[in-house]
Parts: sequence; C-alpha cells; structure tokens
Amino acid sequence: MNARRARWLAGALLLAAAALLALGAAIGSTGMQRIWQMQADPIAWQIVWDIRLPRTLGAWLAGALLGLAGAVAQGLFRNPLADPYLLGSASGALLAVALALAAFGTSPGATHWVVRLGLTGAAFIGAVVAVMLTLTLARGVQQTLHLLLAGVIVGVVLGAVKDLITIASVDILQAVTAFMLGSTGLLGWGAGGVMAAMLAVCLLAAWALAPVLDGLALGEATAASLGLPLPAMRAALVAVLALATGAAVAQTGLIAFVGLAAPHLVRSIVKTTHARLVLLSALMGGLLLMAADLLARWLIAPQELPVGVLTAVLGGSYLLWLMHRRGRGRMR
Repeated sequence: MNARRARWLAGALLLAAAALLALGAAIGSTGMQRIWQMQADPIAWQIVWDIRLPRTLGAWLAGALLGLAGAVAQGLFRNPLADPYLLGSASGALLAVALALAAFGTSPGATHWVVRLGLTGAAFIGAVVAVMLTLTLARGVQQTLHLLLAGVIVGVVLGAVKDLITIASVDILQAVTAFMLGSTGLLGWGAGGVMAAMLAVCLLAAWALAPVLDGLALGEATAASLGLPLPAMRAALVAVLALATGAAVAQTGLIAFVGLAAPHLVRSIVKTTHARLVLLSALMGGLLLMAADLLARWLIAPQELPVGVLTAVLGGSYLLWLMHRRGRGRMR
C-alpha cells in the first residue's frame, strides 16, 4: 500500500513540476504571457529559451538537491529538525564568497561568466571545507552528537569571520547580503548541467546508502547489530550531504527551509523507507523551490522578491502550523 502511494506521489510531483515548468516559461517581468504567441517573436522566444527555462529548471534542480540533502541529514542525525546546512556548509560558502568579493571586488550580480564561475567555485569550495573542518573537530563521524555540535560551532565561528570581513570591506555588504537572501535569477544552462550531474550522483549514492538510514532509524545498537559498517557509511552519507548542499548553495546562495520542509511534507503523505524517501524528498524540494521562484517573479512584477526570503516566510509558517497541530494533538 505504501509503495503504491509512493509511486502515485512521485507521479503527481513530476506532473506538477512539468506544469510549473510551462508556467515558468510564461512568467516574466511583464507578468503572464502566452507561449504560443511568443513563438512568432524571435527575441521573445530567445528570452524564454535562454533565461526563463534554464532558470525554472535550475530552481527545480537546486530544490531537489536541498530536498535530498534534508532527507539524508534528518536520517543521519535522527532529528526531524535537521537541515542541509547543519554541518556548517552555509557559513563556509558565505565566508568563501565574502573572501572572493573582498579580494577581487566582484559582484554576484555580474553576468560575466568568469566572475560567476569564480564566485560559484568559491562557494562550493567553502561549503566543502567547512564540512571537512566539522569532521576534523568532531574527530570523525563515529559520534553523531559530536558531529552535530561541531557543525553548530563551525557555523557560528565561520559566520563571525564573515561578519568581520564584511565590516572591514563595507563595499561588499550588498553583494554578500544578496547571496545570503538567495536568488535563482542568474541560473543558466551551464549551472543546470552542473546541478543535474551532482543530483544524479547524490541520488545514486543516497539510494545505495538508504539501508544505513533505515538501520539508524532503529537506533545505533540495532544498526550495528545488522552488521552495517557504520563509520564508513556515515562518512559516505556526510559526503553526499556536503556535495548536494554545496552544489545548490554555490549556484543559488542560501535558500531557507526547502531542505527542512520537503522530507516533512513527504512523510506527512506517505510512510516509506529511506530509499523512496530521498527520491520523493528530492522531487518535493524541486517542486517547492520552483513554485517559490515563480511566486518571487510574479507577486510584485516587474520587480522580484528574493526567493530565499519567500521560502523562509512560507517554510517558517508551515513549521509553525505543524508545531501548533502537534501541540493540539498532544493536548487531546
């Protein structure tokens, strides 16, 4: 029964994503437009092909990476409030971007591909280095609690260093803030290709490691009694988490609550194993960020809202409602 419901949910999420992709091609700075009328205008069609479609697809891919990372993080730490940024990757990416901006004076708003590639690479490297620092501080992955505390400490320290750099170089404040707020406006086909490759690798790895997450859900002792090589597999799960989060953050900046909310939404619809959960969470995360991107473009067109702010508002509201519902359930 659960397997059938999971298949139906996957199909529904894919159909909804296809519908939003078509809608994303029609929404621009002037509001909603008819695609079949734009095909007769070469310039308008170029805008659709070169800007709107890669942006919408890129938003789906970034959301899918965050949704997958959220499912892995919550399974690895056995904590439903764990999010993809828990190991300090967000603070590491921010610090690396601030360092790059202070050193080279570039801006995330620049369209030159060399500048964009430099900031993207810096953010990815910063995220991975922060995770490695967390692992070093926690002395490996044997103790989940130590790993969690180390991630919090690394996030706070790197965030403070980023603030010091921003204070010392006030001219980069706007650029760093833009990265913190998150944006899908600069996503192109190249960025989409990178994220698609990362998503394929992370999905395959997470699917292969799903039995470990199922075992950990039953407790450390139970997982060990099943004969699972926990240290090696924990390290592999951390690598998947870092790779997926780093790839998404490098392209879009910090997008809040997608990785946290996507697994919750899936589990509220179907109870299933982690092999299906990571896939469904990826599909749900992609749909959430794609929908947020469309709302960010449409609500105050021709201006745009930062998509990270929108996901924070919507995701925070959802979690508050979830806490309220659970609180009422316990009172009864």
